[in-house]
Amino acid sequence: MEQILFDQLDSASQSGGPKAAIERLISNLQEQKQLHELFDARMLARKFELGLPLSRPSSLQDVPEEKRKDVEKTYVEAARETGEAFLAQGDIQNGWMYLQVIREPEKVAKALDQLPDNIDDYERLEGLLQIALYQGVNPIKGVKWMLKAHGTCSTITALDQALSQMSQEYRNACAKLMVRHLHEELTESVRRHVEQRIPMLPPGQSLAELIQGRDWLFEGGNYHIDVSHLNSVVRFARSIEAPAEELKLAADLAEYGRHLDPQFQYDAEPPFDEFYPAHIQFFNVLLDRNREEGLQYFRDKLEAEPDEQDKPLLAYVLVDLLIRSEHLDEAVDLSAKYLANLGEDVSISFEELCVKAGRLDTLKQVRKEQGNAVGYVAAMLHGKS
Repeated sequence: MEQILFDQLDSASQSGGPKAAIERLISNLQEQKQLHELFDARMLARKFELGLPLSRPSSLQDVPEEKRKDVEKTYVEAARETGEAFLAQGDIQNGWMYLQVIREPEKVAKALDQLPDNIDDYERLEGLLQIALYQGVNPIKGVKWMLKAHGTCSTITALDQALSQMSQEYRNACAKLMVRHLHEELTESVRRHVEQRIPMLPPGQSLAELIQGRDWLFEGGNYHIDVSHLNSVVRFARSIEAPAEELKLAADLAEYGRHLDPQFQYDAEPPFDEFYPAHIQFFNVLLDRNREEGLQYFRDKLEAEPDEQDKPLLAYVLVDLLIRSEHLDEAVDLSAKYLANLGEDVSISFEELCVKAGRLDTLKQVRKEQGNAVGYVAAMLHGKS
């Protein structure tokens, strides 16, 4: 077969010249679905047309600056064609290899989404997990695969590494998955314990109903789920946006945690040093349950903090809650005091908050106090372009 191809290439070159040989090569590679080689051939064709070196067809390093834009355009088109062709064959890993380079993850995310939640081939699954979760192409699918294949502990470890790199949309979705998963596990475990004493327990009781008035569930330091898993998932749940049913489930998890023996209520950074009570207040603010009481809890934490260097961390949490509960004026005032110098790698932007709240006067004043003339003029000109 190879000899036939080479004979055809020689014949095409003799009858139609180099261009005909390249066209015959591309046609054959398309027929044989040799996609890696097809990519190289596409690049070879363009470089030949431009009179460029052909020893490394896919390289851009030997392309002079005046022709780089032209070759890069062909590179992007060929990579897109090749990546999509691999996806059409169900080869997501090779498809991603090309589409990653040109920063087009959407088609890969869609292809991942169409795969089943159970994949028995271990090596294939691990490769897909690398793309979906660790490289952030489709973290939601990645979390589903991790839970089914590796369990809660490994999924939490993976999410702890990946969560900060995700968009808020993905953080929200992954946190919801973890909350629902752990809530189901915990509810079933508690139900089994209660049924040991109350065999005729009415079906369908919620976790909150199951633990209400039953302190004996926690006697002797008893617990019904890995307490480190509970701690992590409650922490993840701060990423969940209201309104969401999972916020109520997260509040249930925190309420369960509040009943645990003190040895299982791990220390955390302020304002979550009282871990479960603080999270109950946090979730209650988002759920609009005694919202003012919850906000006051975090105001008091900020006020009581003796270390001025630690206050921005506490203020960040409070400002986040104020924004999410539409208390924008207070959020601006606190941000002006504690958060005006935050970099761009955080989710709260002082500038954007001032614009949203209609407080450009505050933004101008803060930038003036900072000696930031560019920021001052930017605030002055906002909305006038």
